[in-house]
Amino acid sequence: MHHSSPSSSPRFLTKSMDFIVFLNIEDLHVPCSFPFFLISFFHFLSDMKSISKSLIFALCCCTFTMSTFHVLGENSPEPEPVPFLLSCGGKEITDSDGRNWIPDGEFLASSDSRDDTEAATAPYPDPLLPSPVPYMNARIFRSSSTTYKFPVFSKSRLWLRLHFYPTTYGDHDPFRAYFSVAANGITLLNNFSAAVTAKAITQAYILREFSLMPVVSGDLNLTITPCKESYAFINGIEVIPMPDIFQKPVAIVGYRDEPLDLRGSTLQTMFRLNIGGEFIAPQEDSGLTRTWYEDLPYLSSTSIGATSRANKDVTIRYTEEVTADIAPLNVYSTARTMGPYSKINLKHNLTWIFQVDADFTYVVRLHFCEYQLSRIKERVFDIFLNNQTAQRGADVIEWSGSMGKPVYKDYAVFVSGLPGAGEIRVELHPTISTTRKLNRYDAILNGLEVFKANDTNENLAGRNPVPSEMLTNAEEAYKQHQASGSNVEEMVAGGVASSAVLIALVVFVKKKKDNVSASKTVNLLPIDGSSHRKSGSTGSFVNIAAGLCRHFSLSEIKNGTKNFDESQVIGVGGFGKVYKGTIDGGTKVAIKRSNPSSEQGVDEFQNEIEMLSKLRHRHLVSLIGFCEEAGEMILVYDYMANGTLREHLYKTDKPPLSWKQRLEICVGAASGLHYLHTGARYPIIHRDVKTTNILVDENWIAKVSDFGLSKCGSTLTQTHYSTMVKGSFGYLDPEYFRRQQLTDKSDVYSFGVVLFEVLCARPVLDSNLPKEQVSLADYVQHCQRRGTLRRMIDPHIKGEMNPECFKVFADVAGKCISDNGIDRPSMGDVLWNLEFCLQLQENPGGVDMANDTHIATLSVDEEIVDDEVYSPRLAPVFSMIADPRGR
Repeated sequence: MHHSSPSSSPRFLTKSMDFIVFLNIEDLHVPCSFPFFLISFFHFLSDMKSISKSLIFALCCCTFTMSTFHVLGENSPEPEPVPFLLSCGGKEITDSDGRNWIPDGEFLASSDSRDDTEAATAPYPDPLLPSPVPYMNARIFRSSSTTYKFPVFSKSRLWLRLHFYPTTYGDHDPFRAYFSVAANGITLLNNFSAAVTAKAITQAYILREFSLMPVVSGDLNLTITPCKESYAFINGIEVIPMPDIFQKPVAIVGYRDEPLDLRGSTLQTMFRLNIGGEFIAPQEDSGLTRTWYEDLPYLSSTSIGATSRANKDVTIRYTEEVTADIAPLNVYSTARTMGPYSKINLKHNLTWIFQVDADFTYVVRLHFCEYQLSRIKERVFDIFLNNQTAQRGADVIEWSGSMGKPVYKDYAVFVSGLPGAGEIRVELHPTISTTRKLNRYDAILNGLEVFKANDTNENLAGRNPVPSEMLTNAEEAYKQHQASGSNVEEMVAGGVASSAVLIALVVFVKKKKDNVSASKTVNLLPIDGSSHRKSGSTGSFVNIAAGLCRHFSLSEIKNGTKNFDESQVIGVGGFGKVYKGTIDGGTKVAIKRSNPSSEQGVDEFQNEIEMLSKLRHRHLVSLIGFCEEAGEMILVYDYMANGTLREHLYKTDKPPLSWKQRLEICVGAASGLHYLHTGARYPIIHRDVKTTNILVDENWIAKVSDFGLSKCGSTLTQTHYSTMVKGSFGYLDPEYFRRQQLTDKSDVYSFGVVLFEVLCARPVLDSNLPKEQVSLADYVQHCQRRGTLRRMIDPHIKGEMNPECFKVFADVAGKCISDNGIDRPSMGDVLWNLEFCLQLQENPGGVDMANDTHIATLSVDEEIVDDEVYSPRLAPVFSMIADPRGR
């Protein structure tokens, strides 16, 4: 309280035999008319000589003072908490959104704390940083605990956001920084490593957001404590007043008698998704600067459903319960549904999976807004959390009252499991009515948030994630390659993310001779220990293979290729050159001749014959025969007049393919791969899916080729094959790379890269682009998270594409390149979605694919596989529904 000098304000003194009452009117902070009232009252009492009158005066003054404070305390406005944006270790600066960040020095609790810290500057900005502010400056904490004090007073909650950019600051190794962070006694982070976390999720920076309980007295104290023999750092701190969006207790699924009172909980934001919509930047979030991400990386592979957007005829409007504080309108104007085909929807759940820390309770907030339907009971569904029923008979119209009105529902779930390992599964499934037949079996979701609540130990901290082994393995491969004397001159690390993940270490090789293609890359993957055999005979193999396909003489091959004339060369691959030739008096064929210096040898030669001689499918290239004579290894195939798919995408003089042609080729290739995975007696994994191994004939029918690296399962129960890694960089499955365990999902990943190559018409690896764009798979995931994928579409087809067709295509391609195989769809699912894309492109109004015979496109002919008849007419649309081999 401010005290004035004795002469600055009137003082009134009254005496009695027992005490003196001394009042300072200014200290009372009362209206200026009050002193005059008091003076009049004093003069009135001065005429009375008794001591009791003086006592009455004193008591009146005290009573009036207390009443005045009480009245003013009730009516005066409370101080509002001021947003604090601290540029730790930096100076005052304004970011690109116009927000002002101030230095953090004056918020450090004491000079002793400041003496044990230092300001530092990052050596360079990572291209994936959202902004230089606040990440280019840091505050380093050397050893002891340091506390920031924020003078806030708030009856409502506060957002606390902590920003970390793990890089080298001076001589500080980012991987030596382990520390803890606590806010007013709540442990937010413990033994936290920003570098390990960033490496594990392949992000350049880390942002942690917490919702703190109101600070009704004192300061907000944020304490940062380095671990023993370590240091701590932080780049930015935000303390922002937030509306109280957690007012109601939330029922815990499975424990409905014990609701979670969020008013007494500190929460951490784990996930915030705009379901079915695009990335929403902080400046677009109703003034609350929240970030809303796309949901595609978290969708289960079972079914990704269909996305939609409210049309202009429907107005999304807030209500008293749902305001802009809950979510921006952009969240409620887009949605993901199961799709319009009820029969199919009944066989699936719409599922999102989130990796979280075990032994915590989580609040799952689901945002809904119905803008397609207007009556109750038109779309009714059940909600499940971790296989437990959270809500039966959810009906958005019944909840909200009408179309266009948003509503949200909170559910809590306790996640148990091993320390540091847990997951939340959010699943929607159409409600099956026993009393009436519903016209539509479907579900809808517009937005989703997941918050972690502190445990009984006032703790929110989880363990550091386990980094991917990919970078370590790739670096080791690179070192070994260098040690072998290779002239590698440039190395680029590419990453793909969850919703971003590491692909591989890409090694680009500059050739010494100018006439060698600059686009060729050196395969640094481990090679099988067996030597590259080039013997003139493979023993009994000739006799075995002769029973499977035709055996050509070397003279027939030479006659058909004009003695391997260079003018007949139509392609070059890892196995060797491919020649255009003729057999049997004029039948055109493609003849692939082994290169003596090729890394692929007799094993691949035998494998190709064994595989293709047993397989017949419209979308697999047909092997006619082989020649193994005089040290030659030659394969003879059907001639594909239009060459490889890649020849029609980029770096070519050929006219660009239309979007419909590209879709049809993708459908055909997916059909061939689906047949390999599920149609043969044993599952077959191609292991080298890429655009140069997808051929097109004179009728533009796509056929998958090159089975030299393929693997065939010996039993239907075998889920993976432990094998040395082989494949092509840019298409290589990161899970296969780090585990050396091959699955059918490895083909799905490679095919996902093919889909983006078709969409964007650019190489999968391009060293001429900026670092973050070198890897196509890496960059498209970055663009999907940012909602900028449309910018990458090949300009030749951008005007042809139906928007919904593009959305489905991008969604399925994005799921294919998920880091973990379990998160990828099966090839049967991919095939169905591509068929759906094609029909959306041809008929935007939609076709009931459940009743459409065109869906069975696996083949128009029956195929004979090891004396078994495989009929595509019996093949299911969804392999996981009726055929367990689809998994």
